[in-house]
Amino acid sequence: MIVRLCGCNGVIINAKIGFSWTVFFFGFLVPIYRGDAKWAVIMFAASLLTVFMAQLIFSFTYNRTYIRELLLKGYVPYDDYSRTMLIANGFIAG
Repeated sequence: MIVRLCGCNGVIINAKIGFSWTVFFFGFLVPIYRGDAKWAVIMFAASLLTVFMAQLIFSFTYNRTYIRELLLKGYVPYDDYSRTMLIANGFIAG
């Protein structure tokens, strides 16, 4: 499921809910591409310390973390579908 989030400056970001195949295959490069430097450093360090086993765990958790941080930065659902999906997955209250 892809949701669309709109920032206060009008920027619209598409974010996927669920397992992240991109993190599974590309690891810490995904947060670098998304401009999420904090999580890039965390994922890089964790992957090195666990011989890349942490990459599997982050594949299940990173999309959820990314959406939560966007919402904390002030992004809001762009359309009714996105709002419904965010409510259904526990990101925002109905």
